[in-house]
Amino acid sequence: MSTETLFSHEKAAEPCPLCSSPLQIKSGKNGPFLGCSAYPACNYLKALHPHENTVVKVLDNELCPECQHPLAVKNGRYGMFIGCSNYPSCHFVVHPQEESQASGILCPSCKKGELVERISKYGKSFYGCNRYPECKFLVNLKPVEGQCGHCGFPLLLEKPSASGMKLICADKKCQQLQSSQ
Repeated sequence: MSTETLFSHEKAAEPCPLCSSPLQIKSGKNGPFLGCSAYPACNYLKALHPHENTVVKVLDNELCPECQHPLAVKNGRYGMFIGCSNYPSCHFVVHPQEESQASGILCPSCKKGELVERISKYGKSFYGCNRYPECKFLVNLKPVEGQCGHCGFPLLLEKPSASGMKLICADKKCQQLQSSQ
């Protein structure tokens, strides 16, 4: 048995609707897709997964504020979200409140904003300036008010270690361990 028959796919035998050449499974930055084998003479493309925003569950008791259709839990390109079941006629999407807790610590970069705890799309917490996108300062560890004894940077971070919580400088160039205060 040849390797060609081992890795064949039934969609690959599908002819191109533009030039009738066979379609091939190709790989791109957004994942696999079907493309014409006569490329670059023919540049026909077809998605392998045409339904990107698939409905997981319809929420019958929650109505869309724009069109009064039921809302639905959907799985999209960037994970789960809640949107109108009347898509594409209605584009309503529920945006979660991103800024959950203010830390009360002044942003050391712009000195105007405040550091707030946020949750990444992967579920990890990080701290960034509430003036984003004007100020792009962010740290992954919990910020603590204080000043670095080595470089004078006005912010310290709590870094967990095997021997307990340590304070380090928040400046990426310094990152010096601080003596206990």
